[in-house]
Amino acid sequence: MAAKKTPIRQLVPVEIIEQRIFLIRGHKVMLDSHLAELYQVETRTFNQAVRRNRDRFPGDFMFQLTAQEASALRSQNVILEKGRGKYSKYAPLAFTEQGVAMLSGILRSKRAAAVNIAIMRAFVRLRQILASHEDLAERLLAMEKEYDHKFKIVFDILKQLMEPPPDPPKDQIGFVAPSNKK
Repeated sequence: MAAKKTPIRQLVPVEIIEQRIFLIRGHKVMLDSHLAELYQVETRTFNQAVRRNRDRFPGDFMFQLTAQEASALRSQNVILEKGRGKYSKYAPLAFTEQGVAMLSGILRSKRAAAVNIAIMRAFVRLRQILASHEDLAERLLAMEKEYDHKFKIVFDILKQLMEPPPDPPKDQIGFVAPSNKK
């Protein structure tokens, strides 16, 4: 009896991939450590394969984060903290969609091919979501111009609904002494 093949979508859920796509320098990118995790290889091994094929990764396919960018990601817990001998002393590499596609040429396992397909689908899905959001905003603006001020309230409410909710207020930490009023 032949073994069943695992569907690509079950191999790596698109939602997990989407959580690991970041906007850095105006590009949607994935970090080397996250890609290595998806490909199930060590980050060191992954980066070594990339360095051996550096000519395949021009600046618009891959770039190394600056110390400031890496620090900002660390503060957001996107990448791990610094530590002696425990984590990489180099800033992470960031791969654009084209860079991820190029990885399929240097990582030649079946898993790498399946993961690349899942990643490409995630990038396409994000593009579609962004395009539909932009399309909705453009339609709303066109409708607002088309109709007179009678509907201004409706358009204002729709704009408020499209904006992300504000961050909840932070609770103050500390002790509050009871007042001595009688």
